Amino acid sequence: MTTEQDLHARSDAKCELCGASDNLTVYAVPPASDETAEQSILACASCQGQIEDEGALDANHWRCLNDSMWTPVPAVQVMAWRMLSRLNNEIWAQDLLAQLYLDDETLAWAQADGNSGDNDTDEKHLDSNGAELLSGDTVTLIKDLNVKGANFTAKRGTAVRGISLVQGNPEQIEGRVSGQQIVILTKFVKKS
Repeated sequence: MTTEQDLHARSDAKCELCGASDNLTVYAVPPASDETAEQSILACASCQGQIEDEGALDANHWRCLNDSMWTPVPAVQVMAWRMLSRLNNEIWAQDLLAQLYLDDETLAWAQADGNSGDNDTDEKHLDSNGAELLSGDTVTLIKDLNVKGANFTAKRGTAVRGISLVQGNPEQIEGRVSGQQIVILTKFVKKS
């Protein structure tokens, strides 16, 4: 069987991200070393167009990831993680990203794409120990932080899961603490 036939059989001839059944093509999940079914997904034209062109990103279209991210297929998990990371300014996407568990190998694959928002030309976000922070990481607060405008203190030792990076400011990250989305200075966190 060809890769396309394998993917049609695996997905029941539906887009593995949104479930559409029209205009399906094979999408090799970068950086793929070969175009096998294990390293590819079956995607509709709408999903593939938005994957390849960030300017065409329709946040509401990607609410479908609420279902497809639970697949046991690593290539689909990788694309779900990448798209949720791109949508990190959407609260619902942050919540889904915080729930999405990827094993170490799959997470490394997901983070290997240059489109996840971490370009080599950008300044790196570093924690208090100098470890590089990536979107989706879990960090721990190293001191009590008074949260302005929210009237609570984020306690030292609090884990902040599924962080997002503040673009253009390598000293800031965003994350949820006590149900509130807050900006945190990288010098007050350590990578978990």
